[in-house]
Amino acid sequence: MAGYRTAGGRPGAREPSKLVGGTARALDERFGTNGFVRKAMRKAFPDQWSFLLGEIAMYSFVVILLTGVYLTLFFKPSMHEVIYSGSYTKLQGVKMSEAYASTLEISFDVRGGLLVRQMHHWSTLIFMAAILIHMLRNFFSGAFRKPRELNWLIGILMFMLVMLNGLFGYSLPDDLLSGTGLRILEGVLAGIPLVGSYAVMFVFGGEFPGTDIIPRLYVVHVLLIPGILAALIPLHAIVLTWRQTHTQFPGKGSSNTTVRGYPFFPVFIAKTTAFFLWVIGVTTLLAAFVQINPVWLFGPYDPGAISSGSQPDWYMGWLEGALRTMPGWEINAWGHTLSLSVIVPALVVPGALFTGLALYPFLERWVTGDREIHHLLDRPRDVPARTGIGVAGVVFFGLLWLAGGNDILAERFHISLFATTWFFRVAIIVGPIIGYIVAYRICVGLQRRDLGIAEHGLETGIIRMSPDGKFSEVERPMPDEAIAAITDPRPAAAVPLDAPPPKDGVESPRARSGVKRVRAALNRRFRADLVTVPERHPEGDGDGHGRELTSAEDAESVSGR
Repeated sequence: MAGYRTAGGRPGAREPSKLVGGTARALDERFGTNGFVRKAMRKAFPDQWSFLLGEIAMYSFVVILLTGVYLTLFFKPSMHEVIYSGSYTKLQGVKMSEAYASTLEISFDVRGGLLVRQMHHWSTLIFMAAILIHMLRNFFSGAFRKPRELNWLIGILMFMLVMLNGLFGYSLPDDLLSGTGLRILEGVLAGIPLVGSYAVMFVFGGEFPGTDIIPRLYVVHVLLIPGILAALIPLHAIVLTWRQTHTQFPGKGSSNTTVRGYPFFPVFIAKTTAFFLWVIGVTTLLAAFVQINPVWLFGPYDPGAISSGSQPDWYMGWLEGALRTMPGWEINAWGHTLSLSVIVPALVVPGALFTGLALYPFLERWVTGDREIHHLLDRPRDVPARTGIGVAGVVFFGLLWLAGGNDILAERFHISLFATTWFFRVAIIVGPIIGYIVAYRICVGLQRRDLGIAEHGLETGIIRMSPDGKFSEVERPMPDEAIAAITDPRPAAAVPLDAPPPKDGVESPRARSGVKRVRAALNRRFRADLVTVPERHPEGDGDGHGRELTSAEDAESVSGR
């Protein structure tokens, strides 16, 4: 029996190793997988907690897909009106859309429906939070630099798509809260100059609310945007990442050409599998014990009803805040009205934010003149200008987010609604400036602290008196591995672009152009407090510095003798 042997006393059982080997050989002959698999198994992954943020987003997306498939089996994306006769007695006999009635059915009549619906909602919120924090980590560490500009742009695009899909998702139940959000969307579309009324008729299929908006949102929510994300996420998280050297923070022997970490198999695959199970577990616990979006309390959407204290999901709160803080300005010209109170917060602010995020890697490269490849990340304190810009953006985003609840803040703290509105109007201008200055100074202070630790050692709190009566604090030298993040060499974050001085009375061409002068000034500002890698001093350099005391010496110094 060629190719067979007895295994466990059962003749004819194929040897397992030959089965695996034959399958691998067949795949390699057709797809050329062996070379990729061998390289992938050896790829090193640095062990740093911040790298897990992207994995949280990816695993949350898996939970979203799984729970979303389950919900599509029972949800009816129709605005056809029915009389509710389900299990929730408080709404029995109420006229509502089939979309809202099917949402109630999922919540009260489908086995596990409420759990799955809340898992879907919670995983979406976690997905958005993980993407946002992951983007901030990439920004503050400079992970967007060459050769990862494309990955950064894909991340920005995914962030926009997920925000949009989240808006469409919580609009599907057609309850009073989601209908309020659609009403705001209708107002934004109607405020677009010239084409606003046509856009409303196209999106809603007629006058608001129409009968087509829920089916159209459903198709976009479950097919179009998830399909685009299903293509972008593997490209962003696997393909490009696998083709490039993994980023890492300085220290512990890491360099721009060397990656220190654990291999993909078996260490990383075991850790990431456990992490996947943790994400699912936490999401399930939140869905089981923390109620979210109880649509049965809101009732079906009624254009004439007003819901006090309406709040969108957190990731849309900043747009809500922009709408609330914008003054009611209008421009009337040539028979047309331009509603700045809608155009600016709904289109200009998010347009400027996302355009700025997308262009920032290229703007920083233009300012710094840095065209080197960077696999070694920056610590935020090492580049104060970039960190200050990031903190200013976070403060701006956070203040808009808080402004989205100005009515709740006014009610809870018993202050005037107009006072809170005017506070946020001033704060969104002044706050980012203060945030930039404070973050910049903190970065400079941390740099000086690191420099002192590298040059002198760690303060021990022990005071020693020298024979001539001078007092000095004993500092304990730090081992090289402990301060490697401070002392290890790293690529420069910027190069000087100052114009050379005039030669023979002739000004340099770089000093004649206004754009080049602006670039040189920005370059000087960016380089002003960049980190400088200190030199290590040999241990025991005198004056009691750099020596680790023995227990007897410690006791003698403390006693003052």
